[in-house]
Amino acid sequence: MRMATTAVVTTFALTAGSALTAGAATAVAPAKTSPAAARAEPPTSGLWRTDGYGTVWSIRDGVLQGYETTAVSCLKGDVAKRTGPGEYTTEFGSVLTVRSVPGPGRATMSLDGSVGHRDLRRVGKLPATCTRPAPEGPVAAFDTFWQTYEENYPFFAARGVDWHATRDRYRPQVHADTTREELLALFSKMVGPLEDMHVGVGYGDQFFNRGRSGTVPPSEELDARVKKFVLARDLKGAEHVQDFANGRITYADLPGGQGYLRISGFGGYAADGAPHSAQLAELDRALGIVFTKERTRDLRGLIIDLRINGGGSDELGLRVAGRLTDSGYVAYTKRARNDPADPARHTRPQPLHVTPAEAPRYTGPVAVLTGGSTVSAGETFTQALIDRPGSTVRIGQPTQGVFSDILPRRLPFGGMGTWLPNEELLTRSGTTFDGPGIPPHLTEPVFTDEEFEKNRDSAFDKAREILGS
Repeated sequence: MRMATTAVVTTFALTAGSALTAGAATAVAPAKTSPAAARAEPPTSGLWRTDGYGTVWSIRDGVLQGYETTAVSCLKGDVAKRTGPGEYTTEFGSVLTVRSVPGPGRATMSLDGSVGHRDLRRVGKLPATCTRPAPEGPVAAFDTFWQTYEENYPFFAARGVDWHATRDRYRPQVHADTTREELLALFSKMVGPLEDMHVGVGYGDQFFNRGRSGTVPPSEELDARVKKFVLARDLKGAEHVQDFANGRITYADLPGGQGYLRISGFGGYAADGAPHSAQLAELDRALGIVFTKERTRDLRGLIIDLRINGGGSDELGLRVAGRLTDSGYVAYTKRARNDPADPARHTRPQPLHVTPAEAPRYTGPVAVLTGGSTVSAGETFTQALIDRPGSTVRIGQPTQGVFSDILPRRLPFGGMGTWLPNEELLTRSGTTFDGPGIPPHLTEPVFTDEEFEKNRDSAFDKAREILGS
């Protein structure tokens, strides 16, 4: 799961999926480990290093402890308690599952709400950086910050940033008396040129995050304005206008037999603190009402509006895609950077599939509306429809261009933290859209000042025209 964020998570902890959600993480009661579970050590007990992701995990006495590592640092990360066979739950309600797999010293880890898994390899001891006192302070924070990106960030070349030159320019400005405010300003200058909305740094309620130039980040205010506009203009005269999933999903039957499905995020469907299963249940309830047997049979076209979509769980996006096909296919392939010294080396690619739902499915023509405020899981869902059997056309503007799960990292100074992407999601031909975003087939303006002022929605109107032809 990933959320495009315009606010930093105040606690740099593992959240459901990979994403730092907008606003502070909502804590739930810490998971309790039963005495029996604590006594019975599983075969996965011991130390494990993740392929990619710069993380070592310790499993002992019913507790899963993470260590965030680089060549120069080791900071204790997330803690989870065993709540079932191979299952560990963090204090924030995120569920991680560790399973043994064939082969000596091999296992996998998966996170509820995220797609795919991470490969684990057993190790005999913690890295040396984890066994000595960790340096703290602004200089240590700078070195950890720079090294974290040096070892994990895949897109320096694509985004035209010389990270070594960046270090040479800014490190001499850091000293023992550098304040958090000064360090945040300096870090912001370092990563700002990346224009990567999945990159950020901050502490408390102070943060820096920047998207691609010329785009507007999704926000509650923008979503509310656009939804009001769409209801008044585009859905005037529509029938069966319904909201689902805390208002994040809207459906309407348009005149002429077309349908309109607006999705403003792939998360937040259930109450705060609700498990991922509750998000899935709420989505399935909405899809069951929208994709009835009669409607899937009679629709003459479907508009899927993702123009304001702040992201969320990739799994939820694949769930929606499963209602749009009768044939299974590969949505995209995920791989992570896997060599601290070589950004061209990656983990073994994992194909992620769209599986047809065991429920009524719509397989007719689809028009997908996108723009620069289509972010993260909104983009992976868009990518999952590229190879959809049948007619699918994209209309509007390129998406934001951020697809990876977010890798949150602590910094050893004043509660500071950073987050960054370390994965690529590839098409069947091996293309990644990180940076420029997924382009539309047909370019139209998306919620510009002129569109609002003249009461126009060119992308929506083009979709109606294309589907009606």
